[in-house]
Amino acid sequence: MLWSRRALLPSGYGARLEGQGVYLRPPARLDFAAWRDLRESSRDFLVRWEPTWTAEAHARGTFVRRVKYAGEEWRTDQSYSFLIFRREDDVLLGGITLGQVRRGVAQTASLGYWIGAGHARRGYMSEALGCVVSYGFGELGLHRIEAACLPHNEASRGLLLKLGFREEGRAREYLRIDGRWQDHLLFGLLAGDNWRKKA
Repeated sequence: MLWSRRALLPSGYGARLEGQGVYLRPPARLDFAAWRDLRESSRDFLVRWEPTWTAEAHARGTFVRRVKYAGEEWRTDQSYSFLIFRREDDVLLGGITLGQVRRGVAQTASLGYWIGAGHARRGYMSEALGCVVSYGFGELGLHRIEAACLPHNEASRGLLLKLGFREEGRAREYLRIDGRWQDHLLFGLLAGDNWRKKA
């Protein structure tokens, strides 16, 4: 997997990560229509796994603010947000954020991701997460990457295990998802783990 720092991105910051079938880059204002359409068309598929959508969740102003904050958090080493695109036709597939970066003695970040309903279970997210994990351990110098998923989200659990994450426990009422506090399974991956062969 390859990445390039400041590689002519429309957002003017960040990195472009290249996989065989996908590429990733930070969100930009020009992505609004594709992002909104994909999220709205995938509503029934996504709402079960995410915080409750507000009425303004997919408004242009909300997206513009999201892009602005993504740039600020990237530049201050707090969070790294990417959109995922299919290489063959530049179709938007989903998004990944490597966030809550903790430096010092931790060198850790948390992984979050989503994919449009029509693109799920086709290998795109597995490849995209492999790119981001490689970037996190390589360019960002992280020691550990964490992730969490709902216990009944078998697709997400299977994806994390396939990438080499280890299930480390269960957190009670960990996040407020789809309008209620829900338990989550916790996963961790270390830079020294043999994760590359499993992706």
